[in-house]
Amino acid sequence: MSDPPIDIMPPEHNSEDWRPIPSRFENSSITLSKRQVRNWSLVLESRHIPWHTKRRGFGWQLLVPDDTLARAIRELRQYEKENRGWPPPPPQDTPLIDNRATTIWALIAIGVFYNLTLHKINLAGHQPVDWSALGNAHAGKIMNGQWWRLATALTLHADWQHLLGNLLIGGVFISRLCRDLRSGPAWMLLLATGMLGNLLNAWLQNPAHRAVGASTAIFGAVGLLATISMVRYRHNLRPRRRWTLPIAAALGLLAMLGAGGENTDIGAHLFGFLFGLPLGVGAELVVEHWGRPGRMANALLVVATIGIVVSAWWSALLWGG
Repeated sequence: MSDPPIDIMPPEHNSEDWRPIPSRFENSSITLSKRQVRNWSLVLESRHIPWHTKRRGFGWQLLVPDDTLARAIRELRQYEKENRGWPPPPPQDTPLIDNRATTIWALIAIGVFYNLTLHKINLAGHQPVDWSALGNAHAGKIMNGQWWRLATALTLHADWQHLLGNLLIGGVFISRLCRDLRSGPAWMLLLATGMLGNLLNAWLQNPAHRAVGASTAIFGAVGLLATISMVRYRHNLRPRRRWTLPIAAALGLLAMLGAGGENTDIGAHLFGFLFGLPLGVGAELVVEHWGRPGRMANALLVVATIGIVVSAWWSALLWGG
């Protein structure tokens, strides 16, 4: 930080006419900090009180003419009174919930389901079940009413590399989101961003377009975290530090995962991220107003999320093709 401004001593006052303003408006200390000198000098300037500064040891002195000292102190007292507690301190960090074990088990379940799709299983008249054909995000079929593909595509992966990439990289963001919001709202929002991303992508793509993978929901998690942080720290003097990292992470993930393989889709990834932004704003405002959901509400959201995925696969097995 540069030194405080120095005002030229007016010619009608000589050096003996100037008196230092005490730091606490008393005679105990007349050494001020740079910040105090800058703020107080602006106050004196606005009240047309002559002033100038002088270095003293490791601090500064703010001097005013002797005949204006009482008025200067009165003005500064009023300024300090009106601005006490400003700027407000940043909000305290929201304590995280230690539910990492639950999140890990959920990610393991995704891996187990992928292993299941590699085996020939006869189910609901399918001999065997062609999981990819029934559940991929086929743009034309989605637009013709096969809504379940919006969810089932999120549970499918092209190969082990695709799966591991999503679990290892995406697991970091999913774990953070679950610890921030609780498991129920986090997984429901992840499912929402993934399904909405797949829906918009299907509407924009060629009807023959197909894609699979949880990456759309993972990018949704990054968008959710970015705007949750922006809203939570919107009163912070430097909020940019809070949300530039998630944005940079999203761009990095888009470069790493967005265009890999014929069954992955950069458009769906981008749309998942974009849908995560407004949903993150809404989630944080709800938490600010009502708080995180209790155990019962959280459990209901978990059951609802699982129910949507199971219903989607059951619909695929009954009416898909």
